[in-house]
Amino acid sequence: MSEQYGLRWNQVDFERRQLHLIRTKNGDSRTIPLNTFAMGALRVLRGEQTRPGASPVFPSLRTGDALQGSRGWFSTALEEAKIEGYTWHCNRHAFASRLVMAGVDLRTVAELLGHRTLQMVMRYAHLAPEHQASAVDRLVPGGGRMATKSATGKSGAKTPKRTQTETYIKQRG
Repeated sequence: MSEQYGLRWNQVDFERRQLHLIRTKNGDSRTIPLNTFAMGALRVLRGEQTRPGASPVFPSLRTGDALQGSRGWFSTALEEAKIEGYTWHCNRHAFASRLVMAGVDLRTVAELLGHRTLQMVMRYAHLAPEHQASAVDRLVPGGGRMATKSATGKSGAKTPKRTQTETYIKQRG
């Protein structure tokens, strides 16, 4: 939350599609890549502001200073949207979960979240069980996919059909 609300326009690189975070929760600086949705949202926000420069990306509508957090507006928005049981931290959890479910490796997810160790991101590992299956399938020629052609490679041959794995095992004896 502090990374978001401390963000200033001079930390947004529209050409490289990146945010440059100077002070993060763990004390390190880091660069965050932005997807097209984030870029679109930032362009809209920038267009609404009168003095981008070093001003806050998320200013208070009353004072123009940087918002200090979600208190005051987030709970109201949730009530109006009739959303229950959702906290600000759910945004971060949803981001990590969706990355893992999309097949992004845990090291990259950890880097995007700013985790120093994989231990913190391991709570999301259960969301991609097929990732381990895919990893061991890489040891099989052809990626472990089951072939439908016969061992001769011709469809409709009179020899019994074998999967690619069965053919591989037979050849290796």
